[in-house]
Amino acid sequence: MKIAVVGATGLVGSEILKVLEERRLPITKLIPVASNRSVGKQITFSGNHYNVVSLQEAVKQQPDIAIFSAGGGTSLEWARKFADIGTKVIDNSSAWRMKEHVPLIVPEINGHILKKDDFIIANPNCSTIQLVMALSPLHKMYSIKRLVISTYQSVSGSGVKAVNQLMNERDNNQSDKAYPHQIDLNVLPHAGDFTDEGYTSEEIKLVTETNKILNANIKTTATVVRVPVIASHSEAVNIEFENDFVIEEVKRLLGTMPGVVVFDFPQANLYPMPIMAAGKDDVFVGRIRRDFSQPNSLNIWVVSDNLRKGAATNAVQIAQYLIANNLI
Repeated sequence: MKIAVVGATGLVGSEILKVLEERRLPITKLIPVASNRSVGKQITFSGNHYNVVSLQEAVKQQPDIAIFSAGGGTSLEWARKFADIGTKVIDNSSAWRMKEHVPLIVPEINGHILKKDDFIIANPNCSTIQLVMALSPLHKMYSIKRLVISTYQSVSGSGVKAVNQLMNERDNNQSDKAYPHQIDLNVLPHAGDFTDEGYTSEEIKLVTETNKILNANIKTTATVVRVPVIASHSEAVNIEFENDFVIEEVKRLLGTMPGVVVFDFPQANLYPMPIMAAGKDDVFVGRIRRDFSQPNSLNIWVVSDNLRKGAATNAVQIAQYLIANNLI
């Protein structure tokens, strides 16, 4: 089993390597791949040292699986080249997510739709993954009609440069800026690029990807906000169902969803927070309460590490699913 990690020296790529090591996939050969400026650098994986290679060299080595985390441009240029030689590509960028014949996969929800002839598989956006993990069991039971989502997204979702900006501002140091404004002691209602309609690309991803994974008929609107937190995204989600519910049953359904942890003890000041989710693979759900302003409506608070389940872990889980179900 030869596995290539494209973007191995980046923030998400490094996390992918960590998750691969933790989950002990049956790797006979690891192929770390990065841009030409990183070729020749060494990384350590499971106690062994590996030289970073170029994309051209990685294709020559014909990996069984290639996990991409190197940006949409790289994925658009290279994913098909790997797929054409029989490599299963798991792409972490937005490049392929909304392509009609490319499956958009969260294994716990829709891994069963994967087929042997799917050679490019898309990993959803980090904020989408944690959202649909919480919504999936509720949608099956009550049928979601409408969603109103407000996110509170950590700076690691923007990469190393954004993390450095936050920490340098906190230490009163000058640095290159990932954002158009100060992020420390501030919040920015801005993630991604603005469209002519006033929405950002990150907000549109939440809408379109949720519809593709759960149901195209769910009406969804979103506001995405960047907050001065290093790791883990948070989401306030208002859900309107077709059918009514009982709060105790909602908690039970969430608690039986693999990968979801109900942490909802508000009287004891216990609820999900970024600091508790960081470094973990679980999606934490709390502040579960009925919305009394309209029928069949619910409020929940969802927190998960955007670099783990929101990116690296989900991609590795897709690889595990492919291996376990003989889809390679």
